[in-house]
Order: sequence, then structure tokens, then C-alpha cells
Amino acid sequence: MEYTGGGDQNSLRGMVFNRLLDDILNGTYSPGETLVESKLAEKLGVSRTPIREAIKQLELEGLVTPLPNRRVVVQGITEKDIDDIYIIRKRLEGLAARWAVVNITEEEFEELKKTLELMEFYTQRGALDQVQELDARFHSIIFQASKSKPLRLVLANFHQFLRKARGVSLMVPGRLTKALQEHRAILDAIIANDPDAAEEAMKKHVLGARDNLVSHRKVVEK
Repeated sequence: MEYTGGGDQNSLRGMVFNRLLDDILNGTYSPGETLVESKLAEKLGVSRTPIREAIKQLELEGLVTPLPNRRVVVQGITEKDIDDIYIIRKRLEGLAARWAVVNITEEEFEELKKTLELMEFYTQRGALDQVQELDARFHSIIFQASKSKPLRLVLANFHQFLRKARGVSLMVPGRLTKALQEHRAILDAIIANDPDAAEEAMKKHVLGARDNLVSHRKVVEK
């Protein structure tokens, strides 16, 4: 996939940043690997300016370290980073699920059910892209249903990063079906009006995603 010119510069920078972030998260670029600005520009079909801006953002995220001559070394995501990410995600999303049980509206509840039905449809067909989009929608509905503005703001910022990891997790064979079962358990807990069960079901789902991400990264690193 190549990114071509056009559109405003910020949008192009965002696309380049997301592409490089994806490649670092999924192990395409390994920790310790050196990236050269000119080669990245050629590979992605863009000028050096959006590459330079994206790299600067990756530096702020702690994912790369600058070297002389427009080069950077990949720091990547360590096992500790993954553990930290999913500990945070488990706690925040578990809380969102708990509060959603109490505060969800009928409209949100129907949207959640419809989303799960679509996930089942596309899971049976192995349609990863569609399932990934619906996975993000399912979680977004729960965040909205929590009716907590501070929690939604924290999760919105965090999920810009987390959505990449969720997509990688779904690549592991068998994960689509397992994730569907976990999502159904969350919905069942909401139907049962059981905050404890909803929180635990969400935590189990998050830990399952974490285990699959680790498995995928180990395969990539071989």
C-alpha cells in the first residue's frame, strides 16, 4: 500500500504515522532496527516532510530514537509495555462495562446487539477487516453507555493506540471465534443487569486479546 500526495498535510502525516505505528506494533520493524528517512519516503510514496513529522511523533511516543543523518532506531514495544497496556485497558474497560450496565439506554442496547449480530455474520466468513471495525464499534458503544465523560476521554485517547493492537490480536488463528464468544458474554451480562459479571467478562476479553497479541509477536519475531 502506498500513500500518495493530496489532501492536507496534517492528514497525510496522520496516515504516515499510523502506517509506521502499525509496522512497529506488528513487528515489521524490530527493536534495534535502523530506519532511514529517505527510504521510508520512497517506500510509502510520499515526500520526506510527512515522514519527518511522523517520526517526530513516534519519538514523542518513545517508539523510536533519533540518530545522525536522518535515521532513527526502533525501540518498539517490549513485553513489559504490552503488559502495562493491557493492565490499563483491563481496568478501564472493565469499569466502562460495569457502568454501562447501569446507564445504557435502550437505543445503545439495541445498537450493541446489532453490532454483535454483524460480528457473528462476518466472523463466520473470516472477514477480518469487518470484524475489526465492528469490534471497535462494540467497545465504543460500551464506553458511550458508561455515561462518564472523563472515562470516555481517557479511553478515546488510549484507543488510538489500542486499536492497532486489537487488529493484530485478531490475526491469530481461532481468535475471531473466541473474541465473538467473549463479546457475547459481555452482552449477556448487560442483559442480566449484572455489573460484576460485565466487568469480569470484559476483563477476560481484554486478557484474551493480550495473550493473542503476544502469540502473534512471537511468531513474527521467529
